[in-house]
Amino acid sequence: MSRRALRRLRGEQRGQEPLGPGALQFDLRDDDDAEEEGPKRELGVRRPGGAGKEGVRVNNRFELINIDDLEDDPVVNGERSGCALTDAAAPGNKGRGQRGNTESKTDGDVTETAPSEQSHASGKLRKKKKKQKNKKSSTGEASENGLEDIDRILERIEDSTGLNRPGPAPLSSRKHVLYVEHRPRQRQRVYPKCTWLTTPKSTWPRYSKPGLSMRLLESKKGLSFFAFEHSEEYQQAQHKFLVAVESMEPNNIVVLLQTSPYHVDSLLQLSDACRFQEDQEMARDLVERALYSMECAFHPLFSLTSGACRLDYRRPENRSFYLALYKQMSFLEKRGCPRTALEYCKLILSLEPDEDPLCMLLLIDHLALRARNYEYLIRLFQEWEVGASLAHRNLSQLPNFAFSVPLAYFLLSQQTDLPECERSSARQKASLLIQQALTMFPGVLLPLLESCSVRPDASVSSHRFFGPSAEISQPPALSQLVNLYLGRSHFLWKEPATMSWLEENVHEVLQAVDAGDPAVEACENRRKVLYQRAPRNIHRHVILSEIKEAVAALPPDVTTQSVMGFDPLPPSDTIYSYVRPERLSPISHGNTIALFFRSLLPNYTMEGERPEEGVAGGLNRNQGLNRLMLAVRDMMANFHLNDLEAPHEDDAEGEGEWD
Repeated sequence: MSRRALRRLRGEQRGQEPLGPGALQFDLRDDDDAEEEGPKRELGVRRPGGAGKEGVRVNNRFELINIDDLEDDPVVNGERSGCALTDAAAPGNKGRGQRGNTESKTDGDVTETAPSEQSHASGKLRKKKKKQKNKKSSTGEASENGLEDIDRILERIEDSTGLNRPGPAPLSSRKHVLYVEHRPRQRQRVYPKCTWLTTPKSTWPRYSKPGLSMRLLESKKGLSFFAFEHSEEYQQAQHKFLVAVESMEPNNIVVLLQTSPYHVDSLLQLSDACRFQEDQEMARDLVERALYSMECAFHPLFSLTSGACRLDYRRPENRSFYLALYKQMSFLEKRGCPRTALEYCKLILSLEPDEDPLCMLLLIDHLALRARNYEYLIRLFQEWEVGASLAHRNLSQLPNFAFSVPLAYFLLSQQTDLPECERSSARQKASLLIQQALTMFPGVLLPLLESCSVRPDASVSSHRFFGPSAEISQPPALSQLVNLYLGRSHFLWKEPATMSWLEENVHEVLQAVDAGDPAVEACENRRKVLYQRAPRNIHRHVILSEIKEAVAALPPDVTTQSVMGFDPLPPSDTIYSYVRPERLSPISHGNTIALFFRSLLPNYTMEGERPEEGVAGGLNRNQGLNRLMLAVRDMMANFHLNDLEAPHEDDAEGEGEWD
């Protein structure tokens, strides 16, 4: 040991003269005692105990040395150099103004300790060290298994109380099939509330509560049912909106937004008008503002990601949220964000998966393929085709799933990073499923090849099974589903490898048909029974999709209805929470906004309109929409920098999270 270390052990300082016997005594106290008397002492200085006024203040800054290091130190005068420090560091050894039984020698030698006491203190230190090490290891194991322990505790609490509160999906390797993935992003601080669906913009008017809220209706079987509510002030704005839609002047909606800038239905209706005029930027901005208004009204227990929160579409207050999500999803898909659009699709489907009011099952396969999330599409098909909780889904009876799932298997088999056995298995599964799809829906093949600009073989186009008669003999409801799928997803089949694989399986199906396979006749009988008439949610989805081929196949009883952009084809069993006052004026058939979606239908004509008046009527509608667009642009341009003012105190609700 160096001289400097010896001086530190003795308490000496360089240039300090030796002191007399008993003059230097150290008062080494426990940490608790030091903390209690700490404010009364000077930092780094200790008063010697038992010395009274004649004691001397000295620095007592000892460095604690590990006991293993002390055992390796050189021996000084027949004993180890750190014995006094070892005993002094042992807990619980308090003496006469000192710690332990150490004695200061007058000749300046190193402090000595009895061997028995030394071994006793050393043993205590080893036990303490072992105890601390065990404590650390147990803490580490607890931290590693912390998530599992929390999940077990929550499960025990749920089992004991019998309550299931909505929240995020449990942390497990296999999440719920409708669990919505989200990624954190940088959040702007312009608005007091942080949202996940949209990012507030500085050009928006300052947010103030419009009177929109959400309440929890009930919780049962692990599901929570919510509903949006309108205050009296919001109800008045809703009534004014309906009057503005039915009026002859489209600027009334703009005037309403100037007084109620976060009225959801007005924002959605103006968004459709802007999109019709090809002003996509403004249309998207209005939809995002509508989503922001509704997200600020969420119930604290409403979760966007868990898949366990429900909104009844029969309530008009809830429909705006469905439509705003659908429109935002459409914008995301068109902007080349299929992964995010897929999460929005899963969110809409999770709000009411049994009824599926917007029929998102006709779209989710397309978004999964575009996002290259083949595993998710396969898992959804496997769980919902014959699932116990969602029985009688029969996804294979929908043309989009019948063709998209084998395509997902085939594209999965083309991935070179997978093992050869998995790729081979996926290829076999894809071939089996595509042959079943071609047998069940033979009328899909020729229109698909035509959409992909591919000329089929003469043996295929002239065959009675895949020929023109197969498409003509389809029931109207099935033709509508086929046209919807082909208009949306035909480009996914254009790859040469995909077409080569499809050609191989088409010839396999033709061989089975010529051999008299009984499955062919069974599928034909099933087509005649299952597709007599499409339900209302499919018609609603077709109208929202705006795919011309599918819209043209709508039945007359749908095309003759007035389709409102803010509420297309409302359910017949609507649940009203408040009654609208008596209308002041009848519905005007010349209203440009109310008839916007209806004008997209192929057989649209205005009642009382003569054929020669069609051109003039079209010009009048276009003029009305142009006036509306000018008014909307003027309103958006008149927003000033007062939007950046500090929010009211009652609006600051803290940061929200996307659960």
